[in-house]
Amino acid sequence: MTQEITEEKLKLIESVATEIRIAVIKMLGIAGSGHSAGSLGMADVFASLYFHILNHNPKNPLWEDRDRLILSNGHICPAQYAVLSLAGYFPVEELSSLRQINSRLQGHPHRGSLPGIETTSGPLGSGLGQAIGIALAGKLDNKQWRVYCLLSDGEHNEGNHWEAVMFANKMKINNLVAIVDRNYIQIDGRTEDIMPLESLRDKYITFGWHVLEIDGHNPYEIIGATNEARAIYEKSTVIITHTTPGKGVSFMENNYLWHGKAPNEKEEKLALEELNKKTKFTEGKN
Repeated sequence: MTQEITEEKLKLIESVATEIRIAVIKMLGIAGSGHSAGSLGMADVFASLYFHILNHNPKNPLWEDRDRLILSNGHICPAQYAVLSLAGYFPVEELSSLRQINSRLQGHPHRGSLPGIETTSGPLGSGLGQAIGIALAGKLDNKQWRVYCLLSDGEHNEGNHWEAVMFANKMKINNLVAIVDRNYIQIDGRTEDIMPLESLRDKYITFGWHVLEIDGHNPYEIIGATNEARAIYEKSTVIITHTTPGKGVSFMENNYLWHGKAPNEKEEKLALEELNKKTKFTEGKN
């Protein structure tokens, strides 16, 4: 969407982000497994995308002119499942089936299982290539829709990701926006200890991309960056969103051990007490 961002809409997005975090904690608590840190950290990005940025229609998920959102780091799908339900794609009550046998909400998203899920993801480093293929098809067909690809910083360790980065530059894929969750952690520790990425900004610039860096918890900056990306016609854009893993739950924040860990009953109660103190989602869908 290109509509002007209002104070009322910003408050709505912030409230939705809180509801996403509450849903994530409940889902992971019931499942007893899953990925807490990244799911909580990207809640503001998901809320901004589905409640303002994306041109989409929950009542017609396969609408031809919809924007496409590709989730490369599929392990943070609890946040996407939560926002899809809040936006009206499927009942919120279904969130409690996360990771259960025969559930539509598995630990990594599967195309065709749920409305609003564009691709199957799991193997890190593959999402950008998928997104580029979809974006290139749109360009060849002279479509106006755009492709947004969410990426983890840890998956930048994968060589095939950088092949995709080079290909996007060669083909001038200007209807693509990559959004990197720069939270500085991965499953085994801090990214800069395992495989240093800095300067990530300079790397993308060298590969011919337009680069923006923002606060990934500020909806105004998230929306402003995607608006700027629409004005870039000669190259692809990457938005490096600096986020806090485990955002909103103090004992999870910036602790890499929560990358792939779910809260136990006591931790779930503490997390929900903390999150419930924040503004609650009332109603309103884009």
